[in-house]
Amino acid sequence: METAQSEKTPAGALCRYSFMHVLMLDNGFRRYFQNPEKILSGYIRPGMTVVDIGCGPGAFTLAMAEMVGAKGTVIATDVQSEMLQYARKKGDRYGLNSRILWHRNAPDSLGIEQPADFVLSFHMVHEVPDQDRLFQEVFATLRPGGGYLVAEPVFHVSEPAFDRTLDAAVRAGFGIEGRPKISMSRAVLLKK
Repeated sequence: METAQSEKTPAGALCRYSFMHVLMLDNGFRRYFQNPEKILSGYIRPGMTVVDIGCGPGAFTLAMAEMVGAKGTVIATDVQSEMLQYARKKGDRYGLNSRILWHRNAPDSLGIEQPADFVLSFHMVHEVPDQDRLFQEVFATLRPGGGYLVAEPVFHVSEPAFDRTLDAAVRAGFGIEGRPKISMSRAVLLKK
């Protein structure tokens, strides 16, 4: 029997920065099953402004920076300064930091003012205590017609919990565009 999301991951419980968490989130095994380029290829084009919410160690951020090209921008945001520092160092190693704005958000607000064409929340919405507020902020950030890909881990987020997440997205004004297949994830593409 599946348990509710709150029984598995209490709202606001973060995957705190540690060497082990970085290793779990950014490794070859994960990239094989959840390849950022394959997952995002249909959504991101050169010149776009995109947002990676809860960027963690930057696996998706760096792929997004490659995809937006020299004229695009990635806004990488996380509540943990240690994750941002780790990801920033990786961006520097790969020469991509000129395309990335590193932003530490508050636990209760993204604080992003720049309009975006696409937003990604990969395996992090279940950590947000006020999902209604998150979806309202993302909706306000996106340009008309912008897409928002939300993927949640099947091992943390039950189907009923994911349905509640979708309800919060719809309350914020999003339409459900599709349900992409992503390994070990429950996923939805939302459209403004």
